[in-house]
Amino acid sequence: MLNIAQIKNGIVIDHIRAGHGIRIFNWLGLDRADYTVAFVVNANSRRMGKKDIIKIDNTITINFDILGLIDPHITVNVIENGKITGKIKLQLPERVENVLLCKNPRCVTSTEHYIPHVFYLENPELRTYRCEYCDEARAAVDFG
Repeated sequence: MLNIAQIKNGIVIDHIRAGHGIRIFNWLGLDRADYTVAFVVNANSRRMGKKDIIKIDNTITINFDILGLIDPHITVNVIENGKITGKIKLQLPERVENVLLCKNPRCVTSTEHYIPHVFYLENPELRTYRCEYCDEARAAVDFG
């Protein structure tokens, strides 16, 4: 059994679909962290079969909307003094700004670069969003 030291103060990003943790690890810039980070790939899970886990031994600010866009099934555990003091259950955000980019060449965001890319959740089951300006659809899996 793999044993990773307990976190004193920080967060644990849990229930990441196996193989998708690297995306979150890179998005958070954890490869440049000057604090302890544990990245576990393909951990056994009763609920999911296999999962990825990221343990961060530091208090950092995370945009939970973007994390929910990447995978709304993720759980974030807040750790204080070695104990879980909070659990954050993510969900798909209703609105995202400058996260998804509109690919429609006729959209005003393609020519006017100062205009933010704003998308609204269209279909939670399909994880699709619509551009506020041109109504172009984007899938959340296209994030980035």
